Amino acid sequence: MKTLVLIPSYNTGRILPLTVTEVLAQWPNVWVVIDGSTDQSETLLQPLLANNPGLRVITLPQNAGKGAAVLHGAKLAQEVGFTHVLTIDADGQHPAEDIPHFIQLATQNPNGVMMGCPVFGPEAPQLRVQGRKISNAWANLETLGWGIPDSLFGMRLYPVAALLQAFRGTIWARRFDYDTEIAVRLAWQGVPMMEIPTKVRYLTTEEGGVSQFRYFRDNSVLTWMHLRLVFGFIWRIPLLLLRGRNPLKP
Repeated sequence: MKTLVLIPSYNTGRILPLTVTEVLAQWPNVWVVIDGSTDQSETLLQPLLANNPGLRVITLPQNAGKGAAVLHGAKLAQEVGFTHVLTIDADGQHPAEDIPHFIQLATQNPNGVMMGCPVFGPEAPQLRVQGRKISNAWANLETLGWGIPDSLFGMRLYPVAALLQAFRGTIWARRFDYDTEIAVRLAWQGVPMMEIPTKVRYLTTEEGGVSQFRYFRDNSVLTWMHLRLVFGFIWRIPLLLLRGRNPLKP
């Protein structure tokens, strides 16, 4: 295994260098994909580049979406020999201190996806907490209960080859629909998935917290995505029945 931590970022402001600093304290190979940001993110990361040879900043000329940023980074990672990528959000919600745990479990299950499953604190918006239950229910229906621990949580460790194969199966999954659609398509491929309980933080504005989530826009994207996946699921039912259950599911 050769693992890279991949951080897609769009206009995350001053929280971005803090997130990257926390990640670098846990793992030396870190790439940040700046997805057409307009907040001078590259400048904010310049002080970290001098003393961290494993840090790379990749800048996309225009905003293409989280999934597109992950796809771009994963392709480049495979080209230089990385076998696995651990994705973590740039907004400080995911605990960098859990990175070694994800990697340790992946070394024992190198063909599987290590799926973060959020453990929410009392500050978590209930609209988000309850809304993801609906998405999770749809995702498990679309995979005959394969066992997707959480369809929306972005902290995951993927085998690069499996991730790129999932992307090749769709022209979608480039924006907010990325996390869910890629999880479903990995399940359709029969890729094992392990649930890893992971604390999630919702930072206040004063702490530098920022969210790109737009309730009506992004829920519309998810609704269209699930409609597409349901139709894709129907003709795969015989294959999914033959495959059986997720071997990493308890």
